[in-house]
Amino acid sequence: MSSLKVREGEADFNVPGAGKPCKTWYKVYGTLPHPRNTPLVVLHGGPGSTHDYLDILSELTRLFDVPVILYDQLGNGRSTHIPEKNGDVDFWTVQLFVDELHNLLNHLNIHDNYNVLGQSWGGMLASEFATRQPKGLGKLVIADSPASMALWVKAANELRKGLPQEVQDALNKHEAADTTTDPEYIAATNEFYKRHLCRLDPMPQGLVDGLAWMEKDSTVYSTMNGPNEFYITGSLKTWNVIDRLHNIQVTTLLINGRYDEAHDMVVEPFFQHIPKVRWVQFADSAHVPQLEETERFMEVVWAFLRG
Repeated sequence: MSSLKVREGEADFNVPGAGKPCKTWYKVYGTLPHPRNTPLVVLHGGPGSTHDYLDILSELTRLFDVPVILYDQLGNGRSTHIPEKNGDVDFWTVQLFVDELHNLLNHLNIHDNYNVLGQSWGGMLASEFATRQPKGLGKLVIADSPASMALWVKAANELRKGLPQEVQDALNKHEAADTTTDPEYIAATNEFYKRHLCRLDPMPQGLVDGLAWMEKDSTVYSTMNGPNEFYITGSLKTWNVIDRLHNIQVTTLLINGRYDEAHDMVVEPFFQHIPKVRWVQFADSAHVPQLEETERFMEVVWAFLRG
C-alpha cells in the first residue's frame, strides 16, 4: 500500500456523574466499512496510558489492509480528562470502560462485526468485555495481561527478587515509608522497567509518550492501579476474571514476552479456562512485543485474524 488512509474523530460519551460532557478520541487506519477484512479495535494499557505505544499496529493496515481503530480511554490522552475524580473508585470502574467501548463501537457503526486486541490493562478490559459475549465480537487477542491482580503481584514479587539488592532495598524502603515519589524510588522502578517493561534502549517514542501522558495526569492510573506496575494499591488490587473466563466463546490468542511482567503464571489461567485459545510467547520481548519484535508480532496477529 502506497499510503495509509487515516482519520481522527471524537465520540460523544454520556457519563452519569462526570459533571460535564465527555468525549472519546479515536483514530482509524484504513477503510470503514471494509469489503473483506474485519476491523480490529485496540485497547491500550495503564489504566491511564494512551494509544501512542500501540500506534505501531497501523502496520497491520499497511501490510495486510486490516482496518485498525485506536482510541484514548476516558481520562487519558486526547479524550476528556476528569482530574476532579482522582481517587473516586466508584467512578473509575471496569464497567465505565466497558460502556465506553460499546459506545465507540456504536459510534463507528461496527458493533455487528469487529475483533478486539487488548494490551496489558487493555487485555484485562478485553477479557471482561468478552465474558459478557457482546454482539459482533469475532476474535479476541489478549496481550501481556493478567487474569488476576493477585497473580500479577505474586509474579512481580518474584521478578523483583532478580533485581540487584540495592534496588530491591530502595523499593522496599520507600514503599514502607509511603514515599513512592522519591527520586530514589523512581530510579529503582526504572531498573525494573528496563528488564520487564521494555528491553529496548532507548525506549521507543510511543512508549515514552504514553508514560508522559500518565505523568501529566495520573488520575486513572493512581486510582485504579497505584504508583507503578508492581506496587498495586488501587481499586484493581482485587480484580480477578478467572471464574468467568469459560464464558468467552470466541477464539482467543494469548501473547506475552519471555521477560514480561505479565509472567507465564498470570497468563496461564486464560489458557486453562478459555475454551478456544492459543498462546504465543515472544522470546526476545518483555511487556511490549509489538515494539520489541514488531515484524513477528504483526505476522502472528495477522495469521490469527485471517485463520
